Amino acid sequence: MKYLVKIFVVTFFLLIGTYASAENKIAYLDMKYILNNSNAGKKAQDYLKKTFQDNQKKFSDYEKALKKEEKDLLEKKTILNKEEYTKKTNDLRKKVIDFNSDRKAAIDKITIQRSEYRKTLLKKLDPILNSYIKENNISLVLDKKDMLGGNPEFDITQLIIEKLNKELPSLNLK
Repeated sequence: MKYLVKIFVVTFFLLIGTYASAENKIAYLDMKYILNNSNAGKKAQDYLKKTFQDNQKKFSDYEKALKKEEKDLLEKKTILNKEEYTKKTNDLRKKVIDFNSDRKAAIDKITIQRSEYRKTLLKKLDPILNSYIKENNISLVLDKKDMLGGNPEFDITQLIIEKLNKELPSLNLK
């Protein structure tokens, strides 16, 4: 009899707990979509893409010039004496090393800028998302990439993008 009462009490609390959790609101959003399709996100991506393409063109032109210089040096190998050839070869190596370090620095700079822009967007997004959660009494917000599926009516991605676009039309791009 003692165990029967315990089982009854435990079952009772489980049923009450299940009923209480059924009233929680859950929503989801696509963070990647928000970061890529908000006004500020698009402008940041366009800026970074343009910077990357400009750098690629500049480095491609410089690489062609270095290859031409190498070709010319190889053609003059028989004409130049050994000291001059060695000096010009060392100069060319130094230029190639500088070229590679400049190219790596430019790529690293773009990577750092991308990370900073993303962090800035996330900082601006956090209070917007928190206020939306409080206003609509939402218990849990999930990222869409972590879900297997869900009802589209619980997707708040577009609402958050609209609020973010009003709050942050663009980033300070340097």
